[in-house]
Amino acid sequence: MFKASYIQFAPVFGNQEKNIKKLDILIDNSKQADLVVIPELANSGYNFSSRKEAFSLAEEIGKSEFVEFLESKAKKHNTFIVSGINEKENDKLFNTSILIGPNGFMGKYRKIHLFMNEKDIFEKGNSGLPVFDIVFCKLGMLVCFDYLFPEIWRILALKGSDIICHPSNFITQYGQKVVPVHAIINRIFTITANRIGTEKDLTFTGRSIISNPFGEIITQASGDEEIGFADIDISLSRNKMITERNHVFNDRQTEDYGEII
Repeated sequence: MFKASYIQFAPVFGNQEKNIKKLDILIDNSKQADLVVIPELANSGYNFSSRKEAFSLAEEIGKSEFVEFLESKAKKHNTFIVSGINEKENDKLFNTSILIGPNGFMGKYRKIHLFMNEKDIFEKGNSGLPVFDIVFCKLGMLVCFDYLFPEIWRILALKGSDIICHPSNFITQYGQKVVPVHAIINRIFTITANRIGTEKDLTFTGRSIISNPFGEIITQASGDEEIGFADIDISLSRNKMITERNHVFNDRQTEDYGEII
């Protein structure tokens, strides 16, 4: 059993210093959690007017004040942190989720499915679908609009993920409806950390959620700044039996599904 949490807040667009100061308090208030999930693009904000603007607000992982800050908090509280970040690598930009542990940076996932104007700003992710062993569970990461594509949730589950962490900037409430479905059909836990607030013409919907392998929402936020906690019994995600004779993965009949395009 371990304790997980999401942090739901409104990043200040283009002001990483203010975002770090806000998260400094919020992460301290989450210190009882073993795993903390923070929204998409938490260092920079979301609604860029151009790729040039997004690039000016991005950081390289190995030279990032934001990453160094998260490393210091993870070490201080002996916790694991998943956060969205506006990442640059040379002349490329990625909408990235990073995993930080008590010993520092552990890895990243770069968003594959780009939403609306993100297609004009970010490269399609090229990091694959990694799964990380964080001692008390195995963890995968996705970002926001990835919620709509069941294939990647299934792949992460088949690769052993007990829990999928999902930094988000939802502007609808479709994602909050869909993610618990991925939890039940893969028998995994999910944590969606959504943001709140308004940037230019976009308003974000909050209502962050933690779901269990039965598709039940354990904890759901309001539309305000909020920290949510849940106790996670990982044995539930490692039991893939739906009935005494049905296994969520072993009962797949892949030979009958035909070619998937």
